[in-house]
Amino acid sequence: MWAWAKTHLIQAIGNYIQMYENERRVVYISADRFTNQFIESVKNNNLESFNHYYQQVDVLMIDDVQFLSGKDRTQEIFFHIFNHLHQAGKQIIMTSDCPPNDLKGLEERLLSRFKWGLTADLKQPDLETRMAIIQKKISDTETYIPEEVIEYLANSVDSNVRELEGAINSLIWQASASNQDISLEMAKDIVEKIVQSAAENREISIDAIQKAVSQYFAISIEELKAKTRKKEIVTARQIAMYFAKEYTGFRSNQSAITLADATTARSSTPSKP
Repeated sequence: MWAWAKTHLIQAIGNYIQMYENERRVVYISADRFTNQFIESVKNNNLESFNHYYQQVDVLMIDDVQFLSGKDRTQEIFFHIFNHLHQAGKQIIMTSDCPPNDLKGLEERLLSRFKWGLTADLKQPDLETRMAIIQKKISDTETYIPEEVIEYLANSVDSNVRELEGAINSLIWQASASNQDISLEMAKDIVEKIVQSAAENREISIDAIQKAVSQYFAISIEELKAKTRKKEIVTARQIAMYFAKEYTGFRSNQSAITLADATTARSSTPSKP
């Protein structure tokens, strides 16, 4: 599965399995943590135990599998774990921020296996679904929230389920702490704080810039990074590098940005090796 609220859903799947099929061994882990565990096992000469642990699970859930990109040795061990579990008839559930065809930096043999199973594109829930989430949340807490407040929250917090639940929890807490009924004005104040906090904490990544610029100019990311002097590609690349300098820690003499390492001296400032 990929895209919106994937972590929330994959954890719910794991909880459901443990609740109704508690004899099955379920392991949920992020790709980053999986990588760190693998590195530690190599350092401690404990790779056999690491491999054995994951080969014994009934359901393996790997979150944000795109973060295995470029980690060749981690991909190697995961490939063998994947094969072992698949051949044993076990279940493997993975999430990523894009479909398998768009994953970069992963071995082709892994990508081909990712395509064996069902791929689900998770869309952002519509207004009715967000209202249902709010109603379920408040029914669990036995708290009364006016219908106009429910509609306002559902219309205003549409980017993240966690933010929506956070807004509800904050609203309930504030009403309890101030000994007041929940009102529309109280909800507006909380939503304003959530929006402000999200804006302050939001990070713009190089990958996000590449994707946005490529989509705007109707070119692929590979074309954006290619060694070409075509005018439209050069223009797109220069805009991407400008945004990178403005909104990330990148500077043109660094090699961290993948845009810079593919440009020529004539089309942009070369990066250091």
